[in-house]
Amino acid sequence: MEDKKLTEKESLEVITSMIAQTKQRYIANGNILLMWGYLIVGMTALIWTLLVLTHNPSWNWLWFLIWIIGGTATPIMAKKEQRKRGVKNYSDTLSSRIWSTVGFSAIAATAICLAMLLVKGIDAWSSMFALALIIVPFVEIAQGIIIKERSLVAGGSIGLLAGLFTMACIAGHVALYATWFMPIFIVAFIAMMIVPGHILNSKARKAK
Repeated sequence: MEDKKLTEKESLEVITSMIAQTKQRYIANGNILLMWGYLIVGMTALIWTLLVLTHNPSWNWLWFLIWIIGGTATPIMAKKEQRKRGVKNYSDTLSSRIWSTVGFSAIAATAICLAMLLVKGIDAWSSMFALALIIVPFVEIAQGIIIKERSLVAGGSIGLLAGLFTMACIAGHVALYATWFMPIFIVAFIAMMIVPGHILNSKARKAK
C-alpha cells in the first residue's frame, strides 16, 4: 500500500495546525515565564537597593539565588503543566531543548566568570548581563515569530536593544554601575517576561 502524498494545500494546513497547537501549548507556560520574570526583577531590585545603600559588592553573591530558586521551580512547574496538557509532542520537546540550551549557556558563562575571578582575580561578571540580554531575547523573539505572538516579539526586541547597549558599554569600557544600569536591566525583564507572561495567561484563560 503506497503512502498518500500530501498536496501543497494539505501540507500548509498541517503546518498551520502545528503552529496553532504549539502556540496553545506555549501559552500554557505563561506561569513559568512570570516566575522567572518576577524572580529576576525582584532579586535585581533587592541587590540594587543593597548596593546603593551599603556600597558593599558582597551583595552580588545573591545573584546565585536566581539559579537556585528558578532552577528548582522550573522543572516542578513544567511537570505540573505537562500533566495538564497530556502527551508531550515535538514542539514541546523542541521548545524545552532550546530553553535548556539557554540555561546551559548561562551556567557555563557563570562557571567561566567565577573561575576567572578565583584564579586570576579578573571581574568579568558584567558579561553575564550581556548574555542575559542577548541570548534570552533572541530565543524569545524566535519563538514569538514561530507562534505569531506579538508580545514575545515586542518584549524580546526591547530586551535585545538593552543587550546591544550593554555590549557596547562593555566594549567601550563603560562601567555598568548599579545606580543607572540596574533600572535598565529591570525594565528589560519586565518587558521580556512579566508583560508577555500576563498576556499569555490572559489568552490561556480565554481559551478555556
